[in-house]
Amino acid sequence: MADRLAHLQLAQIVHRRRAIILFEGWDACGKRSAVRGLAGAWDPCAFATHCLSAPDQDRHWLAAYWSCLPGAGTSSLFHGSWYRYVADERLAGRLADKAWARRCDEINEFEAQQRDHGTLIVKLFFHVTAEVQARRIAKRDADPWRRWLAPSGDRRGQPTRELRQATWTDLLSHTDTRWAPWTLIDANGQDAGAEAALGAIIGAFEKNIPLDPPAEADKVVPIGQQKAG
Repeated sequence: MADRLAHLQLAQIVHRRRAIILFEGWDACGKRSAVRGLAGAWDPCAFATHCLSAPDQDRHWLAAYWSCLPGAGTSSLFHGSWYRYVADERLAGRLADKAWARRCDEINEFEAQQRDHGTLIVKLFFHVTAEVQARRIAKRDADPWRRWLAPSGDRRGQPTRELRQATWTDLLSHTDTRWAPWTLIDANGQDAGAEAALGAIIGAFEKNIPLDPPAEADKVVPIGQQKAG
């Protein structure tokens, strides 16, 4: 699988294609494992990983993500994305129904613009059962190093899983478009979930990236000499 991913990235670089890959899902669902698997197979010079917190309130809420969009021949990986921000705002009670619907429309328009610009968008949602999630969070909380890396804190007063699931189900249903569809990843088995995610990325790249070298291969410009596109 790693060799296949490396070859597909090479094809992406040579053909100067852009890609956005989103890793979303429940807390403790194995998103980082999938990101590590992809990062381990790819040339680090041709992708960047973004883990953004709340956007700057003085700018349009999508502005922080605009600055992270990929250039020609590169990929942008988002561990948490505009979806995470919108879902958290909804759960915090800061988005009424009208504003929520408007945010969904803005996301769809934003992603359509990227596809119109030739950018491949791969959206992965990692799903685990409540029991698996609780077990993983307990294991994480018992490790003093991992607890500091991803503190869970006092969960009293936090939205229930049922409310989170309803929010995400609504969000995914309104943003599952033909130009940027969602792929649901069964992550109850962490290794199997990571493999399924990488398999979905392989499938998307094979469908959208030319797999043969350019006809005039001797005229291909090395990536370090390419102009930003």
